[in-house]
Amino acid sequence: MFETIKLIGEKFRLQGELYSYSVITVGNINSTYKVTYAVGDNKYKAYLFQRINTHVFKNPVEIMKNIDQVTSYIREKYPEQLALHFHHTEDGVNYFISDEDSFWRVMNYVDSLTLDTTDDLAVIEATGKAFGNFQAQLADFDGSVLYETIPDFHNTRKRLDTLFEDVKKDPCNRVHEVPDEIAYLSFVSDKAAELSVRFAKGELPRRVTHNDTKANNVLFDKVTKEPLVVIDLDTIMPGMSMYDFGDAVRFIANTSAEDEPDTSKVFFDTGKFRAFAKGFIRETKDLLTEAELQNLVKASFSITVEQASRFLDDYLTGDHYFRYEYPKHNLVRARCQLQLAKDIEKKWSELEWIIQDVIEQLEK
Repeated sequence: MFETIKLIGEKFRLQGELYSYSVITVGNINSTYKVTYAVGDNKYKAYLFQRINTHVFKNPVEIMKNIDQVTSYIREKYPEQLALHFHHTEDGVNYFISDEDSFWRVMNYVDSLTLDTTDDLAVIEATGKAFGNFQAQLADFDGSVLYETIPDFHNTRKRLDTLFEDVKKDPCNRVHEVPDEIAYLSFVSDKAAELSVRFAKGELPRRVTHNDTKANNVLFDKVTKEPLVVIDLDTIMPGMSMYDFGDAVRFIANTSAEDEPDTSKVFFDTGKFRAFAKGFIRETKDLLTEAELQNLVKASFSITVEQASRFLDDYLTGDHYFRYEYPKHNLVRARCQLQLAKDIEKKWSELEWIIQDVIEQLEK
């Protein structure tokens, strides 16, 4: 691996001598390494090297073109704010394809703090602020120039229909293990898919969205815990702002790990939901329409159901999409998301009241 890392550094024209590298285990899809170069007497500079999973991201060149346009736009329009910087090869592109057909990119390493989970409501509010600010930064960006790198990525209607088709095919003879899960998803299918259907009809705004708004995709200052920058832009493309909100709270308001096998521990924390909503809406209240604000709870439910169906479908078809640590890992993930969706349904009225109360408080 050392020789591969060395080659990648040379292709991206990094200065100094390769000093060390280590694997970063956060993330389910790409392979990431922290790579350090010695650039002088007791001076070092660190980078992130990533090998993109081209089984998941089938159009990596388009992904990198999207990233190049968005990060360049943010750096130029908001020079006072920290922005991601991806390095370019001598060919002027921000990626390199090795002889083994591995797809690599290199970006500056930001010395920072990432949080998979936290109970600190101030940090959760700051996370909402970060993703809301990201939306606001790109409010005037022309999304039509971006590639749809994963077609129908958050098309909940299509995602559920694909699951039900795979249930009929049962390629790995696993459907008999999940009758209750399939029954629930069938029951809530239309409710969960409503926003994606309306979006496809042009009834809801089309915005430039992140599409993977997990809490650990925000880098924080190690001391102040203020948000520094939003990372992991692989899925940036046109979409629904509401789904960015929903995906974030699906992750951050879960009282358990995303792969908690004991679903009795899985609840949707309304306090964390309020904190995130406060930060997000403060940054986007002048951007979002009334229809978007009114459907933030439904979006949270919809994206949770969609993620459950994604995990379940991967399990039923042979575990080819998400990396897993043990044979039924994706099934455990699916059941965790389903339990979370059920708790959102249970607390629906309370969550809608929270959104309205946050809006009213911010307007005072």
